Amino acid sequence: MDTRDRDALTAAKLYYRSGLSQAEVAAKMGFSRPTVAKLLQHAKDRGYVTIEVHDPQEADEILIEDLTSRYALDGVRIVHPANTSSEVVEDLGVAGARYLESMPLDGLSVGVSWGKTLLNIARNLRPTNMRARQVVQLKGGSSRSNLATNDFETITGFCTALNAPALTLPLPVIFERVETKEIVEQDSHIADVLQQGREADVVVFTVGSVRKQSLLMNLGYLSEEMSRELLGVAVGDACSRFYTREGEVASKRIDELTVGIELDELRTRPRRVLVAGGLYKAEAIETALWMGLASDLVIDQPTAVRVLEIAKTR
Repeated sequence: MDTRDRDALTAAKLYYRSGLSQAEVAAKMGFSRPTVAKLLQHAKDRGYVTIEVHDPQEADEILIEDLTSRYALDGVRIVHPANTSSEVVEDLGVAGARYLESMPLDGLSVGVSWGKTLLNIARNLRPTNMRARQVVQLKGGSSRSNLATNDFETITGFCTALNAPALTLPLPVIFERVETKEIVEQDSHIADVLQQGREADVVVFTVGSVRKQSLLMNLGYLSEEMSRELLGVAVGDACSRFYTREGEVASKRIDELTVGIELDELRTRPRRVLVAGGLYKAEAIETALWMGLASDLVIDQPTAVRVLEIAKTR
């Protein structure tokens, strides 16, 4: 290394590491400003200095391409939220709403689940000129605890934005007895709403993680025994249908007590928009995608990265 190399390194450290201007570097080293500019260029030419530009949009494009190709998705939207989980849900709600507003929903039947994410989508949907044929509730929504499912507010938000009538299910999503559930499902109105959900053109849903603090585990539907069973085998739920890492129904007994669209029925709908995020949901999201439950995905960037990491372990 000769004198010019050493001077170039010194100038580069002062300029790039210490943040001095070229004039300040020149004064400190006793050189003219043009000499410092030449030394900095020499440092680049010798490979002492490399410059990288990290474009988040390019990173998103790679993520979108990877997700699209791996899970045969029609569309992906990446969200860059703040750090807190509440803000992730809020940002997903905004992004999910904008994504739906970009879809041609005129004359279509739109099936909607419920949950915190769906509520935030409903609150962020803007009035449109579209006229959907109807908005169908995909699963029962009555709560047995002091926690609210907000199913009515969610459906109302979608109906207002899409200028469509509502078909609702004012029922518990999970019954205590199969016999009671079967009797209720024989009601002509209930049977029609359930059938309309199975035939929806577009479904909008989220997935839940299976952990003690999740909403579905605290609505009063599940006994302690049922909760323990699910915590042991399930990785997530879609429309309150619990599934394992292998994509199987986690508990046939609980599934038979559940009112709403089934996993196999969900998978057959033409457009299936999954809006979900948060690292704690990564395994539930990855499994849902692997099962083919979604055709479109709205997800936050950190969770998208984690989903692809999990996918490599299959």
